[in-house]
Amino acid sequence: MAVTVLIVDDSKLARIVASKALAELQPEWAKIEAGSAAQALELLGDVPVDVALIDFNMKDKDGLELASELRAMRPDMPIAIITANIQDEVIARARAVGAAFVAKPVTSEGLSGFVSGAALKLRTSKA
Repeated sequence: MAVTVLIVDDSKLARIVASKALAELQPEWAKIEAGSAAQALELLGDVPVDVALIDFNMKDKDGLELASELRAMRPDMPIAIITANIQDEVIARARAVGAAFVAKPVTSEGLSGFVSGAALKLRTSKA
């Protein structure tokens, strides 16, 4: 099963770290990167994306706004908000849009629960 993950973060280094952590867990999953919410939305029009990892703090639009837009477009897509801003309000807002919460810096251990759940959801939805 081909899976494509969209990694959205305005920091190139953070995208590299998230990509590396994801590759440790699911080496066969394809990854595409966006440096902004606008670029992410543009890519979604061109590439079939199955899973999204979205930074919370971005210049053009916060990750929760982008997650809400993605949720409206793709109701069943597994989405995770990745951030160092570990506040109850941010976690609650992520859950309100149906997104998981992953703390930065992103590690394979921190990402594993979300990735396992996403893989299961994708397998059952495509079965």
